[in-house]
Amino acid sequence: MAVGPYVHAVAHQGTLHISGLTAFATGAQTQAADQQAKEILSQITAVAAEEGVSLANLVKVTIFVTDLTALGELRSVLADAYGDNRPASSLVEVQNLFHPDLKIEIEATLALD
Repeated sequence: MAVGPYVHAVAHQGTLHISGLTAFATGAQTQAADQQAKEILSQITAVAAEEGVSLANLVKVTIFVTDLTALGELRSVLADAYGDNRPASSLVEVQNLFHPDLKIEIEATLALD
């Protein structure tokens, strides 16, 4: 459930736009960035499945991290999740996310077939 005045995803003209997701209120909330990323990718997978698509339909991700030193572990998690379908990607280091435990937030755009 969204914690603000927005929805998790909007389907529009053949694309699914997923809002920035975090590990907030999950078992991964206090874990390292790579574990938070796994949780977020699981959430993205679930939202995509509701629209009948999968991570194979990823077109673009925007990733916000609070510490770039975790990039090596994060890249491994992302590579495993993407497989051969690597989306366009932006990576932005930010000072903080909305809760001090959070280390990563991911937005995603998927093609709807």
